Amino acid sequence: MKKIFALLLLFTSMINFAQTKIENVDAETFKKLIDEKKSYLIDLRTDDELKNKGFIKGATQIDYFKKDAETIIAKLDKKKTYLIYCAGGGRSGECAELMKNLGFTHVVNLEKGFDDWKKKGFEIEKK
Repeated sequence: MKKIFALLLLFTSMINFAQTKIENVDAETFKKLIDEKKSYLIDLRTDDELKNKGFIKGATQIDYFKKDAETIIAKLDKKKTYLIYCAGGGRSGECAELMKNLGFTHVVNLEKGFDDWKKKGFEIEKK
């Protein structure tokens, strides 16, 4: 009986894991998704990065380097779609994997990060 329960639990976990959709997109696609206003925008950079370089309007900051970042992310609604970004795509790529492991259903990563967003001339906000 325990083996059957363990197999069912493993199977359920695999189904949930397979249902996670992670997309790595360019700045143009990311902007289109922001404009649709159907997703939640998260900036994973530090306070200094936001202060010195600006941010994408409407973004909520979760500093991925802080100790409580994973706890904050884990408390988000896993059924919603999240658009995430950092400076160059490294942190957000790592965060996308974390979100996948936590069971989020749809995560969109700005593949080359805020630096590429800014380079392409898209609008930014300053603190």
